[in-house]
Amino acid sequence: MTVAADPRLRALAAAHPYPLVFATISGAHLYGFPSADSDYDLRGAHLLPLEAIVGLERGPDTIERMGVEAGLDLDLVTHDLGKFVRLMLKPNGYVLEQLHSPLVVATSPAHAELRRLAHGCVTRGHSRHYLGFAATQWQLFTAQTPPRRKPLLYVYRVLLTGIHLMRTGEVEANLVRLNEAAQLRHVAELIAQKTGGHESATIASADAAFHEREYLRLRAALAGEASASKLPEVPSTRRELHELLVGLRCR
Repeated sequence: MTVAADPRLRALAAAHPYPLVFATISGAHLYGFPSADSDYDLRGAHLLPLEAIVGLERGPDTIERMGVEAGLDLDLVTHDLGKFVRLMLKPNGYVLEQLHSPLVVATSPAHAELRRLAHGCVTRGHSRHYLGFAATQWQLFTAQTPPRRKPLLYVYRVLLTGIHLMRTGEVEANLVRLNEAAQLRHVAELIAQKTGGHESATIASADAAFHEREYLRLRAALAGEASASKLPEVPSTRRELHELLVGLRCR
C-alpha cells in the first residue's frame, strides 16, 4: 500500500469541513527521503460555498491543523480554491508541487483541470522562488552545530527542482528522480542516510565546506538555466482559471 492509500489519511480528508478539490501528500514523502519518524504533510484546496464569500461572515481562506490524529503525526494545510489559484498565478513553486504530487489522497475533476491549467502558470520567475527557498534552507543548515541533514537535503531538492523546471517546464519534486539525471553521489548518500535514520540526524561539520561549494555551484546553475530558459515571463491561463473558479463557486 502506498502512503497516499492509507485509509487513515483518506478518512481525515473525508472529514474536512469543506469539500476538497484535492488533497495530496507533500514534504519528505513527496521529496523521496522520509525518515521512519517523518510526519505526514497533507496539502490541498477546499471550496468555500458562495455564501461564505459574498456574505458578512467569510469562511476561512486557510485551514491548518497539526498534531497526532488517528495515530498519524499530521501537518494539514488547505487553502480555499480562490486563494490557491491566486498563489498558482504567482511564481510559487510550492503550490504547483502540491498540485502535481503523485501521492493523491483525495481528488476531483477540478483537480485534473487545475493540473492542466497549471502548465500555463510556469514562468521564468519561478527560479526566484527556488533560489529564495534554497537560501532559507541553507541558513537553517548553517545555523546549527552540528548541522542537520534534513535542511541540507531540502537545499539540494529545491535547487534541482528549479533547474529541472527551467529546463523542461515540468514540476518534479522527488529528489531521487531528480538525482537520476544529476548523478550526484553525495546526494544519493544523504538520501540513504536520511531514509534509514531520523528527522533530527546530523552530518559531520567537516563536510560543510564541500556542501557549501555544491550549494553555490547549483545556485549558479539555476540562475544560468533561468537566463537561458524559454519559459514565458507571465502566466497564460489566468482567464481559464478565473472561469473554472467561478463555475465551481456558482454551480
